[in-house]
Amino acid sequence: MSVTFAAPKGVADKTNQAASVEAALSTMDKINDFLLRFSRVPSAEKLFFVQHLGVMLKAGVSLLVALQTLSKQSESRRLAKILKDVAGNVEKGKTLTDSLRPHLAVFGELFINMVDAGEVSGKLESVLAQLYIQLKKQHQLLSRVKGALTYPLVILFAMVGIGIFMMIVVVPQITAMLKDFNSELPLATKILINVSDSLVNHGVYWSVGLILFVLTMIKILSTHAGKYYFQSITLRLPIFGSIIKKINLAKFARTISSLLKTDIMIIKSFQITGNVLGNLHYRAAILEMAEKIKKGGTIYDVISAYPKLFPPIVTQMVAIGEQTGELDNILQQLAEFYEDEVDQIMQNLPAIIEPLLILILGGGVGAMAVAIIMPMYSVTTSI
Repeated sequence: MSVTFAAPKGVADKTNQAASVEAALSTMDKINDFLLRFSRVPSAEKLFFVQHLGVMLKAGVSLLVALQTLSKQSESRRLAKILKDVAGNVEKGKTLTDSLRPHLAVFGELFINMVDAGEVSGKLESVLAQLYIQLKKQHQLLSRVKGALTYPLVILFAMVGIGIFMMIVVVPQITAMLKDFNSELPLATKILINVSDSLVNHGVYWSVGLILFVLTMIKILSTHAGKYYFQSITLRLPIFGSIIKKINLAKFARTISSLLKTDIMIIKSFQITGNVLGNLHYRAAILEMAEKIKKGGTIYDVISAYPKLFPPIVTQMVAIGEQTGELDNILQQLAEFYEDEVDQIMQNLPAIIEPLLILILGGGVGAMAVAIIMPMYSVTTSI
């Protein structure tokens, strides 16, 4: 005869409550993990990770302990979770490269290939130091471009906002008086009145049309063909085309230099560089270069075939580097040259654009003033 003892009611309730809390926490963790996929890892956090990982490895700290420590110190929740997963895979016996590869979207092909080269050659610390320089230069270049464009964009949006406010609020009050004139209104005044009336009476349609236009442009630019033709136009722009070329040349030289310094083969370096560049014209050209080099072409010859993308200074310096066996150092100097050029242009860009914005603003205000003053002048002269 067996006797079964039932758990006291209070103990059973506490057990059920604990299970409910645990299930709720598990659900929240899944939601947080899902939302973290859409969060971006800042460049500063990647720089922090690479720099401190190299320092810790150089100091004799094991890779596993270094990854676990950095996962706790990272301010980015997504990077912290990624490093925790990477540390778990390293603990299971995987290499750092294989552990990072599932997170290619975060670290990029260049990052993972350089780490792979460091592990294969046994020079991971020096490769991480080189990778830190590469990421830092890219971050600085991007920051300069953003910083230079912020001021003109703010002014431009302010101009558009003030213009719309004037057309919706101020102009209707003035044109209401102009409509009462018995005389024929000038063409400029009629256009101003019609535009103002259209914005006031059909503002919803204008807003919907603008939103649809923006969404359509985003959709077009998200396609390969749309992005290719848009970048083709930007490369031909008077001022910005030169800036875009110099930015891509700086990235090209810096990336290949970093890859060559980590003992990655020249063909592989060109393939990786082509895949990490955002401009499709430079990407296609560099990938074609890799195929030509694979077939036995010299670097100088294959780069010379693209004079619109690579100016003579690039081809000449590449020829010198190829002849002397110092291609990585020559490309590093070339990268520094173009980075300094971009830095100088970005510093002067606001001073170049500001007069242009003032002219546009002055032209708009002047046209509006003329459209308002002309009928008043006609009435006063006819009296």
